[in-house]
Amino acid sequence: MNTKIASKPILTAKPRVNVVTLGCSKNIYDSEVLMGQLKGQAFDVVHEAEQVNSNDIIVINTCGFIDNAKQESIDTILQYSELKEQGKVGKVIVTGCLSERYKPELEAEITNVDAYFGTNDLQNLLQSVGANYKYELLGERMLTTPSHFAYFKIAEGCNRPCSFCAIPLMRGKHVSTPMDQLVQQATSLAKQGTKELILLAQDLTYYGLDIYGKRNLDELLRRLSDVDGIEWIRLQYAYPSGFPMEILDAMNERSNICKYLDMPLQHITDNMLKSMRRGTTKQKTIDLVNAIRDKVPGIAMRTTLITGYPGETLQDFEEMYNWVEETEFDRLGCFTYSHEEKTHAHSLIDDVPEEIKQERVEAIMELQQGISYEKNQEKIGNTFKVLIDKIDGGYLTGRTEYDSPEVDNEVLIDATQQYATVGSFVNVKIDSAEDFDLYGQIVK
Repeated sequence: MNTKIASKPILTAKPRVNVVTLGCSKNIYDSEVLMGQLKGQAFDVVHEAEQVNSNDIIVINTCGFIDNAKQESIDTILQYSELKEQGKVGKVIVTGCLSERYKPELEAEITNVDAYFGTNDLQNLLQSVGANYKYELLGERMLTTPSHFAYFKIAEGCNRPCSFCAIPLMRGKHVSTPMDQLVQQATSLAKQGTKELILLAQDLTYYGLDIYGKRNLDELLRRLSDVDGIEWIRLQYAYPSGFPMEILDAMNERSNICKYLDMPLQHITDNMLKSMRRGTTKQKTIDLVNAIRDKVPGIAMRTTLITGYPGETLQDFEEMYNWVEETEFDRLGCFTYSHEEKTHAHSLIDDVPEEIKQERVEAIMELQQGISYEKNQEKIGNTFKVLIDKIDGGYLTGRTEYDSPEVDNEVLIDATQQYATVGSFVNVKIDSAEDFDLYGQIVK
C-alpha cells in the first residue's frame, strides 16, 4: 500500500493537504508554520476541511498531554485511517506530541498510517508530501485564527523538572528563538493585518537564557512593542520560580503590552509544591502575586490549578480553596491530575479517586465563578478599549486587554444597534455583566 502511494507523482500533481490540529495553541502555531511552508510552495492547503477528497493528504497534528487529549488524538487517527481504507482520502500522516511520545506503539497498532513524525520533524514531514523546507519562508504562516490576532511562539521545549508534566518528553529541552527572527516574524504578521501577538512558550520567563546567557524577555517585549502595527502583546505561560520582575517594567512603560499575565501556579500547599517539584513555596507564591499586583496596578492574572495530585489530602485541598478565595484571581482554570507514564510523579501512587478529583475541580470552579461575577460587576459603568473578534448571533463579540481568546471574558455589543468591523478597536462602556460575559455599548 505504501509503495503504491509513493509512486504517485506528488511533485507534479500536488494533491490537497488538509491539516487537522488537536491540542493547545502551540500546536496551532506549529500547524500554521507547516501550512505556510506548503502554501509558499504552491500547495493547495486547507485547515480542517469538512469535505475530504479521495486524493487528499491528511496531516494530523496530535496532542499527547493527558489521557483525554491522547484519546482524542487516537480517535482522530483511527477516523482518517478508516477513510483511507475506504478510498476516501489518499494519505494519512501523523505528527505532533502523541507521535513524538508513542511513535513505536502507534506504528505497531495503526499500521495503515503512511508516516509518523515527532514535534521537531518539520523538514522530513514536508519531504513526505513532496515539499522541501524553504529557509526563505522562515516566519511565513497561514493563520487559522482571525487575522487580527496570532499565537506567537518564542521558544520550544522546557527545562523545568515538574513532576506531573510530560512536556519535556514530547518537546525536549528549552530552545529560544533568536530575537531578530521573532522581530522579523512580528513585522511580517503586522503587514498582514495582525494587531495582537499572544506570546507562547512552555515557559516564557526562561526566554534567552540558552542563547544570550540571561533572561531576556523584557528586551524582546520592548523590541516587539516597537513593531509598527502591533497594538497588543499578551503574555501566556509564565513560570513563578525565578520570575523576572523586569518584564513588569516593560509592561508599565509600553501601552501596547497588555496588563495581563497567565502564570500556572498548580497548587499552594508546601508539601504539594515540593512533591510537584515546582521550586517554590506557599509564602514565595503569595509574595510574588502580591509583588506583581503592586508593581502593575490593575493587572489581570490568570492561573491554572491541579486537584487530586498524589497524596493530596482534604486539608491540602481546603488550604488551596481558601487561598483561591483570598487571592481572587481574575481568571482561573482547574484540572484533575492525570497520571502520566515516564514522569517523575508516575512512581507515586495515584491515590485520590477520580470522583474526588472531579468534585474538587467543581468546587474550585464554582468559587471562581462567584469571584469572576463580583469582579465583572465592578466593571459596570467603566469604558474599555475592545478588540472585535467576531459577529455572531446578533452580537459583536470582542475582548479587552485583560482577556485572552477563548478562555477569558468576552464583551458583547448588540450588532443591530451598533456596528464595527472584525479586527477593529472600539471603546465600549459596560452596562451589565455576568460571571464570564460583559455587555456594553460603543462610545464614539
